[in-house]
Amino acid sequence: MAKQVRRASQTALDSVAATAALGGKMPPQAVEVEDAVLGAIMLDQDAFQDVVEILKPEYFYKEVNRIIFNAMTELNKRMSPIDMMTLTNELSNEGNLETVGGRSYLVKLTANMISAVNVEHHARIVFQKYIQRSLIGLGTRMQETGYDDSKDIQDMLDEAESGLFDLSSGSLKREVSPISPVIEEAIVQMNEASKRTDGLSGIPSGFPSIDKVTSGWQEATMIVIAARPAMGKTAFVLSMARKMAVEHHKSVAIFSLEMSNVELVKRMMVAQTEIPSDKIKNGRLSDADWKQFHDRIKQLSDAKIYVDDTPGLSIYDLRAKCRILKKKYDIDIIIIDYLQLMTAGGALRAGGNRQEEVSTISRNLKGLAKELKIPVVALSQLNRSVESRPTSGNGGVGDSHRPQLSDLRESGAIEQDADMVCFLHRPEYYKITEDENGNSLVGITNFIIAKHRSGALEDINLRFQPELIRFEEAGENLAQQYTSQPVTPQTFSSRMNNDEDFGGAMPIIQPTNGDTPF
Repeated sequence: MAKQVRRASQTALDSVAATAALGGKMPPQAVEVEDAVLGAIMLDQDAFQDVVEILKPEYFYKEVNRIIFNAMTELNKRMSPIDMMTLTNELSNEGNLETVGGRSYLVKLTANMISAVNVEHHARIVFQKYIQRSLIGLGTRMQETGYDDSKDIQDMLDEAESGLFDLSSGSLKREVSPISPVIEEAIVQMNEASKRTDGLSGIPSGFPSIDKVTSGWQEATMIVIAARPAMGKTAFVLSMARKMAVEHHKSVAIFSLEMSNVELVKRMMVAQTEIPSDKIKNGRLSDADWKQFHDRIKQLSDAKIYVDDTPGLSIYDLRAKCRILKKKYDIDIIIIDYLQLMTAGGALRAGGNRQEEVSTISRNLKGLAKELKIPVVALSQLNRSVESRPTSGNGGVGDSHRPQLSDLRESGAIEQDADMVCFLHRPEYYKITEDENGNSLVGITNFIIAKHRSGALEDINLRFQPELIRFEEAGENLAQQYTSQPVTPQTFSSRMNNDEDFGGAMPIIQPTNGDTPF
């Protein structure tokens, strides 16, 4: 009882402080509407279900109303009816009946209620007042932060953007949660997954052999796909993005820090229309080619793919852009090409080195995945130690150039933060044309799952079609020209570590500092 009195007293003090902060104005509130909502719930058994998705106990301005709605929530969890008798008993068991004013206060709540027909409308008014108070609180904190010269300006902006995103999403950041509702949420996800004919629980990658191991890219996860130059990192993620958007109708955001958006889209056009890249490059298409082009390009045009080619993008700018994309287009996945071309902006402390900067970027990407509850796929470089190892064996586990987690460039934090780390590796590039079982490795790229927090570690074979700049399953029936002879890599220059993408027939146009699409 004493604890409840102290809590009520603290609430009163908070109200006084809030009033003072507003220059003598009372915080936005609708106490009479709160009373009407609670009264309607006690009168109509179905009223609680009309408001449960709108309101939480903390949304009520009046402390006693918070306590009452919390008791109603507990009754609903136990599937007990909510009426005068059950609510009185629940409050009494909690030791809160006298705190809220006894049974007489509950009677007062229902005294003037005739119908619960407008309860949902009234609940939205209560929610609106809560959001208004939260905005005032956020503004007050930002005002105090603005006077603090010790804080970095990028930290201030990110805090403000994050707070506004949380409010616009309908709730503040979660605090500690009891396990029971989390189990219920997990069961709901399991039931939803069981209804899917593809057997996946996440976003399909477009490659069934990969999805068989991963069950799709899972929400709130960070996936790092790393490789040395000439392995086809960009070609792979563009193949994946196109398949996800065109075949599975997912909404994909691509941040290309190296390649211009026009050049990136040209690559997807080649893969989608199946017209060789040299023809797309020089525009010399026959009448038949043009017909094929127009027949197939519409699917790509209608796909929900959003491209940003801002060079040197900072992690704070990325997070701000992704919040806008999530709110405006409800994106399902984010792809970044590539991690080492990003900057930490003001997040890096004075005197910090590049390794610390990459660690900051990696940590923030994982935080972004959790905040937006979508997978974030980031390409990454591998260091030169892969090349320096002497060639030994004949493919498979005997391949000394096979990437390892320790080869991740510039920061071990990438390995630590990532939920999955995958490598792209072409044994053929190192003159290894057969594995230890004598199987041909010509045209084969190994997709190596080297770290997987929630699944198996496996190697998956993919095949690259150089003329179409795309990856397919290794078992696909590809044209003879792609399988009968070794592929001669075509490379082009890059801005970092001589990073090259094999098979690229189109020269890269360096990104400009033009306006982004959002």
